Amino acid sequence: MHTSRRLVIVIALVATFALSFPALTAATHSWGNYHWARQSNPFTLKLGDNVTTAWDSYLTTTSTDWTASAVLNTAIVAGNNARPKQCRPTSGRVEVCNASYGGNGWLGLAQIWANGDHITQGAVKVNDYYFNQAQYNTTAWRNMVMCQEVGHTLGLDHQDTNQTNANLGSCMDYTNDPDGGAGGASATDPSNEHPNTHDYDQLVTIYTHLDTTTTVGSTVQAAGAASDWGRLVAVTNGGRTSVYMAGSGAQVVITFVIWAN
Repeated sequence: MHTSRRLVIVIALVATFALSFPALTAATHSWGNYHWARQSNPFTLKLGDNVTTAWDSYLTTTSTDWTASAVLNTAIVAGNNARPKQCRPTSGRVEVCNASYGGNGWLGLAQIWANGDHITQGAVKVNDYYFNQAQYNTTAWRNMVMCQEVGHTLGLDHQDTNQTNANLGSCMDYTNDPDGGAGGASATDPSNEHPNTHDYDQLVTIYTHLDTTTTVGSTVQAAGAASDWGRLVAVTNGGRTSVYMAGSGAQVVITFVIWAN
């Protein structure tokens, strides 16, 4: 490992869908230097299925989409959460959960725990409070959110954070028109329901080097999920995006939030 410092990173996807992380650009949308340690490519990352039947097909689509990468595969396995709303992480894999988390402004959360640059576990939550509403209860919204949140746990950030411009054809592109076409910024732009070539190229860049150890594959469940946002450390987008930090020393929790209008 590069360091003993342990991090927990959280990205919140909310009803306005316009998160911005200022250190990153569309040209290179890796999530810092965070990646799963592994000794060969392609490696297989397990996705723990803690979702209901309403989400099963979207998780399957997301897994298939990211497995098209040249450097990694994903495999859906039985979830490790008897209480999906809590969505406790499991070392070496990503737990995916859905529940009604309430009218708190976010549609989904992606979390990674990292030791230095190495991701050690991940969690994805999708919020049925909004997905049970007509505006978001669509194939396009569900595909985009699930695809994007799992993409974060692979080490990807967003290609673009402007929600009102034409779609890039990537689930890592924020938009308020996930199915593209008529009714959005362009009558001819593509949907943002799946990864695009740039996403796959970025994964190749992230995972080109190999590690001497691995953080993939263990099945030890953690004591609980990160929940405390802590102190406000940054505000961007005119106050619509906030960054919080909790903890210090060996364990830090960073929470990225974009607020609903």
